[in-house]
Amino acid sequence: MKKHLIITILILITFIFQSCIISQKPNVSFFDDPSYNYGTARFTSINVPMFLAKPIVKKSLRSEAENEELIKLIKKVSEVKVMTIENSNAEMVSDFAKYLKNEQYEEWMTVKKETETVNFQAKQKGDEIRKLMISISSGSELVLVNISGKFTADDISRLINYSEKNDLYKKVLH
Repeated sequence: MKKHLIITILILITFIFQSCIISQKPNVSFFDDPSYNYGTARFTSINVPMFLAKPIVKKSLRSEAENEELIKLIKKVSEVKVMTIENSNAEMVSDFAKYLKNEQYEEWMTVKKETETVNFQAKQKGDEIRKLMISISSGSELVLVNISGKFTADDISRLINYSEKNDLYKKVLH
């Protein structure tokens, strides 16, 4: 009986952590197209399990009282996918932008800082933003952060203001 319980627990743990897989395969639809020539591009994908990430992020943010606004936004996130692409090219980035436009993503903001470009695009249903795609390109490297949830335009505006106020760009890169 004890042996069956241990095996069941191990299978359950394996199933739960399967969602936190780092792979060399793309996790964004555009990059799944087998007919597209990606050249020498190398992909790294991370699916972030929210049931594990939310408590950790909330706990670290609670250390500063001014982060309550950000914690409220974290509660609205249902899924996060991160993908890095090494050896991308301008044509691939351009084709990806066209793909997002065809998928009804609206460009919200583009920030150019030195050699990097950060682009925020959102997919809305009525007044509710269901998906937020953040792309960061620098030379031949591209990072995509695909966030699903139920946000408002005010939520995204507060997030952008928070990041500018606290200069998150420097904290993340240094």
